[in-house]
This record gives sequence, structure tokens and C-alpha cells, in this order.
Amino acid sequence: MDTDGTLPAMLELTDGRLRLRPWQERDADALVEAARESVATVGRWLPWCHAGYGADDADAWVAHCRAGWHSGEIQAFAMFEADSGHLLGSIGLNQHNPLHRSANLGYWVRQSRQGKGLAAAAAALVARFGFEQLGLVRIEIVILPGNRASQHTAERVGARFEGVARQRLWMGGQAQDARVYGLIPTDLG
Repeated sequence: MDTDGTLPAMLELTDGRLRLRPWQERDADALVEAARESVATVGRWLPWCHAGYGADDADAWVAHCRAGWHSGEIQAFAMFEADSGHLLGSIGLNQHNPLHRSANLGYWVRQSRQGKGLAAAAAALVARFGFEQLGLVRIEIVILPGNRASQHTAERVGARFEGVARQRLWMGGQAQDARVYGLIPTDLG
């Protein structure tokens, strides 16, 4: 963190395979491409990802992420392949509860790169950042019950299934039950 308590705008997290950094305006075109490619898989669970996703949507998302980063309300990272710079997806912390030092972790990976452990690797980087840099003591991952890929990612990073929260997520115009996973610093190993 900077001396004023804010996060630097050029923060980067990497494990050699992935490079995560805050969203920038120049990422909008790559985001449109990744979203359109991923409608069949990501769109099933995240309603913002639809066939009509366009430049205005991407510009609005990037602006939202940048404003949230500046205010400290969200830490949304664009996820890139370290070698090629190819946009792989997104991951971030949101829904901060300062009193209880907790936040929610969300992620998605573009369809052509799913099933390669990228979300779990990125989740480990962001969780470590949340615990070490933001002082979090708990991170929740909230997942619709049928989303086996996200559940597997949560488990791979060390999160523990804690239960089903009734009507926890709003999806498709109605309240949906969700599986809640909890991650604490010692779960990362």
C-alpha cells in the first residue's frame, strides 16, 4: 500500500505463469473477445457474459473496476498469461466487510483456457494478497450449486465448503441458493 493507505494503481501479482494487474482502459477490446468466446460456459453462471457483450459493456466494467480500485471497495484484476500477455479472464475481491476483515472472491477464465488450473493459481495469488496486503482474515467464495468448475477451483486453492446459504445470490430474476466456501490464511499452506 502507498503511504496514504491506498493501493498502487500499477500493482502486479505474478507466479511466473500468470500476471494479474488492475484493469486498464486498453483491456476493453480483449475483454469483449474473451466474454464473447465464453458465453456457453461463463455466461451460464455470470449473466453479464452474453452474446451481445460489446465495447460499451467492457468500457463500463473497466471504469467500474478502476473506480472501485481507487476507492478500495474492490480489487479487480485482469488475468494474463505471463509470457504472451493474452487475456485469460478476471479475478477479484469485493463485498468487503471491514468490521470482520473479510471479503468475497470471484473469478472466471475464458472458455479456451478453462480446465488448466489457471483460476486456482490466480485465486491463490489474490487470496495471499488479500491476507498479507489488505489484512483480511477470511475470504468467501459463493458459488451456484451446479457450477462444478468453480467449486473445484475453490477446493484446489484450499477453501472449505461450509454450507448452502439459502437465497444467497440473485440470478435470472430470482433468489438462488449458493454453496459457501471459506478460506483463511492457514488454508493456503
